[in-house]
Amino acid sequence: MGHPIVCGCLWLIEGTRPTQQGQGNEPQSAGRIYNPNVAVSFHFDHIVDFAPESAEEILQAVPAAPGVFALCGAREGDEPYLTRTADLRRRMRRLLAPPESQSKRLNLRDKVARIEYCVTGSEFESSLVLYYAAASLFGYVEARRRLKLHTPYFLRFTMENAHPRVYSTNRLSKRGLAQMYGPFPSRLAAERYCDAVLDLFKLRRCHEDLSPYPEHPGCVYGEMKKCMEPCKAACTPEQYAAEAAAVKAFFDTQGESMLGEIGAQRERASAEMEFEMAASLHAQFQKVKTAAGLADWIVRPVPRLRAVIVQKAAEDEEQAAVFLLEGGCIAGPERLSTLGVRAVKEQTSVGSSLFAQPLMLAPVPLEGGPAAPVDSPEERAKGVLERLEAKVGSAHDLAVLSDHLSLLRRWYYRPEKQRVGEIFLPNADGSWPVRRILRGAARMVLGDPKPMAETQREGAKEAKVRILHEGRGDVERVVPVVGKRAKKPV
Repeated sequence: MGHPIVCGCLWLIEGTRPTQQGQGNEPQSAGRIYNPNVAVSFHFDHIVDFAPESAEEILQAVPAAPGVFALCGAREGDEPYLTRTADLRRRMRRLLAPPESQSKRLNLRDKVARIEYCVTGSEFESSLVLYYAAASLFGYVEARRRLKLHTPYFLRFTMENAHPRVYSTNRLSKRGLAQMYGPFPSRLAAERYCDAVLDLFKLRRCHEDLSPYPEHPGCVYGEMKKCMEPCKAACTPEQYAAEAAAVKAFFDTQGESMLGEIGAQRERASAEMEFEMAASLHAQFQKVKTAAGLADWIVRPVPRLRAVIVQKAAEDEEQAAVFLLEGGCIAGPERLSTLGVRAVKEQTSVGSSLFAQPLMLAPVPLEGGPAAPVDSPEERAKGVLERLEAKVGSAHDLAVLSDHLSLLRRWYYRPEKQRVGEIFLPNADGSWPVRRILRGAARMVLGDPKPMAETQREGAKEAKVRILHEGRGDVERVVPVVGKRAKKPV
């Protein structure tokens, strides 16, 4: 890859960019750009000198593909125009074409001396490349302001406190990262989940540092029996610690710790013919399930935020771009070839579910020939994951970690129809679901299944139909009529 994207660690490296002579595409040696606020190595893939008289020829060589570009002036102090786009050629042509009279559209034709750009395969990759490009040019603080990156909201569990509590916050701290559960799409979503979980327990919700004594006035939650009232010394430290441990187990397992216990009690009560007790436990089970459903499956402590994100690769129809989310930081991309992963392209939108997943084709050595090293799709995927894990450092800057979490939240919490790409969490034992990742990569390369053939659509229109329950709007349906099967000759 020409534009290295590394995880947001403390890389003390000067930001370098290659330069280019003329209109070619092969980078050559260049000067250095150093910003004291920058701690990342980044450069654009392509750098082209721009001249207004050769604008059309230069822009014709720019691919009509998604990417990130910077338009740089001739003077050293000029601030570059940096942005991302879904079509590099069209966007540059609009900015560098001859200006139209009486037009207020931005035109930089006479101010640009150099074009720098890189092609990306997805909007997710474009966002990450734009972030690192802005950081290398303007520094992290200015990049954060320009991209409007804000720390997502988390639920902070203060287990180090003598009387732990849970609250929503968007401030990261190194001491509390292991007890911060998220990210959530908004503050409202975090507080809604927090309130629903605390309604199942009796953990305190007050903000003060407690010094318990029997004459403490307490609060409304104690009056409603929703708190163990440690402020009044109504419970022992051991009892409160046990309640806090139960809440933490709920967050760690996303409700499974409580659902499993209540489900076992419900089954036992049903087996013993205690149906009223079973009905009560079933209602409690549904309440816990509803509370657990308010948090997405990606919500977990920041150090345990591990996932593989698969996107479409740039300028390659047979490879996918793989990113690694490790401890909240994003590393990548690495190219993953889908050679040997055959998907059924002929599948239609109404095809059989038996052909919904790609198939793995393992190489078979020739009989009597030397056994060549097996380059199976699984081995390639494992190699890609190992290279990504090698890029992840140990020490993270909290500000950069916040930026990566903001980029993740911005992509992940989009409506499902607008979110391009797939994400895979590790298995329960910490290993990666390699075959699922390969199938996801094949889906990204081959795209969606083909629609139904037009001839089949026309045939469906000409088929006879029958109206069931005519006149009843709530149940009226139109169904096709299947013709009688012809009798076989004797």
